[in-house]
Amino acid sequence: MKNEKAVVVFSGGQDSTTCLFWAIKNFKEVATVTFDYGQRHLAEIECARKIADELGVSFKVLDMTLINQLSANALTRNDIEVTAEEGELPSTFVPGRNHLFLSFAAVYADAIGSRHLITGVSQTDFSGYPDCRDTFIRSLNVTLNLAMDKQFIIHTPLMWLDKSDVWELSDTLDALDFVQEKTLTCYNGIPSTGCGECPACILRNEGLARYQTKKMAGAVK
Repeated sequence: MKNEKAVVVFSGGQDSTTCLFWAIKNFKEVATVTFDYGQRHLAEIECARKIADELGVSFKVLDMTLINQLSANALTRNDIEVTAEEGELPSTFVPGRNHLFLSFAAVYADAIGSRHLITGVSQTDFSGYPDCRDTFIRSLNVTLNLAMDKQFIIHTPLMWLDKSDVWELSDTLDALDFVQEKTLTCYNGIPSTGCGECPACILRNEGLARYQTKKMAGAVK
């Protein structure tokens, strides 16, 4: 893979930024693609742009605001509360998002001569989102290859990692401080440790606390 080019589906959050560092380590050339889907906090697009610039990788924004015209969810509507009731899809679920994002990322990858797609989805900490599951990614990979007559490879470095493990991976990539300080995961649009109250912040910060405890106990080299 060292001699090939990869495209990272990039939001500027913890997971996709960790994937970006992973891609930079494993590929000769890395490009990022970010999606404007009418999200409440356009600050995440600017955050992604700044990170891409700082790390010296290309940055592309695609207009996917059509999604906002078709579905109502807490990530694109200020009047919908962020909720995560047990046994139900979170109100932050955007139907078809990863399906569409990866499909358009594949078109972009093909245009710039890349067959590798990297996404930060995880089945371990997937918050109930069906389009973060391994079976979906594998299925879509086959579909993209058939639809475009290509041999794309979708890489999911975080698929079997919980948030503590993701922090550990960023640490092994010498990127923990960068990810901690410069990414935006918060549903309320606050960078770094965020608001501390939304589901995304709780998942992120609890994972960091678990990793720090494990590291201090000497369980991590």
